[in-house]
Amino acid sequence: MRRQHRHRTLAANVPRSEPLALHTRCGWQSLSHIMKPLIRLSIIGGLVATVALMAWLALGAGSSRASAPAVDYTLLDGTRGNIARLRGQVVLVNFWATSCTTCVKEMPQIVGTYQKYRGRGFETLAVAMEYDPPAFVANFVQTRALPFGVAIDNTGEIARQFGQVRVTPTTVLINKRGEVVKRYVGEPDFPALHALVEQLLAES
Repeated sequence: MRRQHRHRTLAANVPRSEPLALHTRCGWQSLSHIMKPLIRLSIIGGLVATVALMAWLALGAGSSRASAPAVDYTLLDGTRGNIARLRGQVVLVNFWATSCTTCVKEMPQIVGTYQKYRGRGFETLAVAMEYDPPAFVANFVQTRALPFGVAIDNTGEIARQFGQVRVTPTTVLINKRGEVVKRYVGEPDFPALHALVEQLLAES
């Protein structure tokens, strides 16, 4: 009888393993307690970032535009100019090359834009890239009767001053205050460009 009682006592002291489902449920509950605050913090952080972005836009994000470089240029007819002297007008600077098929394709629309707005304080400067042979540029200007000023960037300085322009066509739109408003790489969406020109011309 003593041996049997001792056996029962030992058996009673052996810890019983809890069911696996119970362990899993407890584990998920613990994980849930940890994750809920993290999820709340993530949502709050996202809301704060959104509000900050909206406030930044409302205060005029992009209002501090970069000024166009006050770079010198010489037109094909020998006239010297400087971008800074064009302040007070809306200016379109078009970097192009006679070997660039897209440049040649878009040039009639560049001409059309100039003719549409020239009487309202709009100026256009076409800058031929330094690798373009001057004879080719002069022939193109003459045969196409380009009505605006054309400069050859012999040293590449104009392209460098405008942010290392390498791809043609690249078109830069400058407002009356001499600030760069828009930069187009490739052929612009001309209806959208015209809408922006209208807006800039209406500015004081």
